[in-house]
Amino acid sequence: MKTFKNIPITLSGTTQKVGNKAPNFKALGQDLSEKQLTDFTSPYIVLNVVPSLDTGVCDMQTRTVNQDLVSRDDVLVITISNDLPFAQARWCGNAGLNNVITLSDHRDLDFSNKYGTNIKEFRLQARSVFVLDEKRNIIYLEYLDEMTHHINYDSLINFVKQLPKK
Repeated sequence: MKTFKNIPITLSGTTQKVGNKAPNFKALGQDLSEKQLTDFTSPYIVLNVVPSLDTGVCDMQTRTVNQDLVSRDDVLVITISNDLPFAQARWCGNAGLNNVITLSDHRDLDFSNKYGTNIKEFRLQARSVFVLDEKRNIIYLEYLDEMTHHINYDSLINFVKQLPKK
């Protein structure tokens, strides 16, 4: 069962599995431009999915994932939420993280419907993380059962650090 603050929630969309081809999706950049997964060419992509950047757990998740993986130039971290692009830009500015890539799925819920992260009751993203290889296969993922909990940072960071350099 999936919960948000111990309240049962319903996730909609297609649940992904390791080995699946990562679906292309459309979302909005901070400048309101439409972005797609295919726009990003880094060998490895980490899709860091959070309910809202304006919460403590999401803030920590985004900071931790970006700071711990930024040392690899073959890994790109993209944080996805349903926050408006303006709120994402404000958060990045206030956090002093101007190089963080954020995408808003608020308009169409295209990402959340393709990755099974749409919390129907709140129109928020379910906390999760996906690692994609150069062929855009999902090679690591974590869907949380309780949305206010943290992802397994050690597992994610160790997995990414052990990927072959590209």
